[in-house]
Amino acid sequence: MSLLSDEASTTVLVVDDAAASRYAMGAVLRRAGHSVVPVASAGEALTELDLRLRSGALPDVALVDVGLPDMSGFELCRRLKAQPPTAALPVVHFSAASVAPSDRCRGLDAGGEAYLTVPAEPEEIQAVVRAAVRGARMRNGAEALVRRLTLLSETIVDVQAARTLEELASAAAEGAARLTRSPAAVFVLGEDGHLYRGTSRARARTTLPDASAHEAVARLIRRVTDGNPGPHDTVVPAPLWPPGFFRPGVTEDARLVLARTESGTPVCVATPVRGARGATAGTTGLVARLAQATALAAQPLLMYQVERHVALTLQHSFLPKRVPEFPGLEVVVRYVPASRQTEIGGDFYAALSTPGGVLTAVGDVVGHSLDAATVMVEIRHALRAYCVEQSDPVTLARRLDRMLQHYHPDVTATVCLALVEPGSGRVRIANAGHIPPLIVRDSGEAEYVKAAGPLLGLGLDRPEPTETVLWPTDRLLMVTDGLVETRGIDLSLSLEQLRAAAADAPGGTVALCDTLLHCFGRDREDDIAMLALRLRLG
Repeated sequence: MSLLSDEASTTVLVVDDAAASRYAMGAVLRRAGHSVVPVASAGEALTELDLRLRSGALPDVALVDVGLPDMSGFELCRRLKAQPPTAALPVVHFSAASVAPSDRCRGLDAGGEAYLTVPAEPEEIQAVVRAAVRGARMRNGAEALVRRLTLLSETIVDVQAARTLEELASAAAEGAARLTRSPAAVFVLGEDGHLYRGTSRARARTTLPDASAHEAVARLIRRVTDGNPGPHDTVVPAPLWPPGFFRPGVTEDARLVLARTESGTPVCVATPVRGARGATAGTTGLVARLAQATALAAQPLLMYQVERHVALTLQHSFLPKRVPEFPGLEVVVRYVPASRQTEIGGDFYAALSTPGGVLTAVGDVVGHSLDAATVMVEIRHALRAYCVEQSDPVTLARRLDRMLQHYHPDVTATVCLALVEPGSGRVRIANAGHIPPLIVRDSGEAEYVKAAGPLLGLGLDRPEPTETVLWPTDRLLMVTDGLVETRGIDLSLSLEQLRAAAADAPGGTVALCDTLLHCFGRDREDDIAMLALRLRLG
């Protein structure tokens, strides 16, 4: 009898201490097309299985005699089922002596799939082996599918929890690697042409391809998705796929599974064609589902990137890098947006001529969004308009407070206003919930001005302005909390660190700003607005 089915191409471990019985059983199985591994004892069986485990080639089924010399076939079965590496191996007991119903029950209770009474017809032996293998493969397939679906669900949860497109791509790549048991990379081609990339964890530990390789990937994704709006997968041959995304320096074919967001942005899950041990048709379908889920989760993050770009454009448009020249006063400003992964806020600065001197302001609209940036622009324009006829910082703060209550009742903001008389050095300060100004002296001392007051937008009474006098060698520094505020660290400690760094900074307003940005301004989670001034000598 010659069978061509999958069950016929299996490897059968025959465990029998009787040489003649092993030979007879092996002959029946070989005629059916099976490979046979004969052993004479339970100990030999365990040794053989251990060797095959190391090579990754376990047999497909074990036929075990009940009456083995070193341990019973039932006990051998129990041991195999108790160990995860061999638990899925189907076991068929056989015996010529133990044929009572209780023996069959013992075999099934030990974990066996079937029980043969020998001698048996060759057709029966072959049928039992086929049934045991078929049942085991169905169970293993179902268990593997459950595992892959669980992996897919866990990955989708991680993808949906991502706060940035980089986090999203990395989470999707790690999930694709676990599904296919191979390296993976995920790409999101933003509307601005920026390629957001994530790689599976093992690959991310080593150097990735350079910018030219990423540009080549972006061109490939555009070409593959051009005119093809639906989800699909394709194989890109090695000469066209840049080397190194899956394995350092290795050139290989890539399977691309692509999906689109609602706005049409391509999302690509890439895995190597060779070496993907779990890349079955079912796995490819799960990767396609992952690509679609990633595209769905990418849509709001992409919309945020567009909003962030608009907000950043607003910030740059209304916050010039230089302020006008003022007689007798030197003013330096700095604005640093938060890192690309962080939302834009409503930080601003201003330096304006008024009837009573030069009004400087640094403030921050509470919140991080396009709305915050828009309100920032309104506050800055309102302040410019009020300064045409008004100089008193407290009066200006009251007017800004009323403006917010009237037009934006749900919005609050902080601002520090300082009116400087260049001729006398007199400074009048009104503070609305903001970090107070820091006076830095050439003697190496620095201290905060004691100026406080409620936020704008609350309609609360405002205290009288705080007055101080600047000497020609003094510098007045005004900053937003984005420079120093760090999650998990008390703000008072951060302010003390800022004071100490300012006291040690080199002379001059430019050097002061650059030193503080170097010390505190890297990879911040919030925008930074900064203004420094001093009286101009001569």
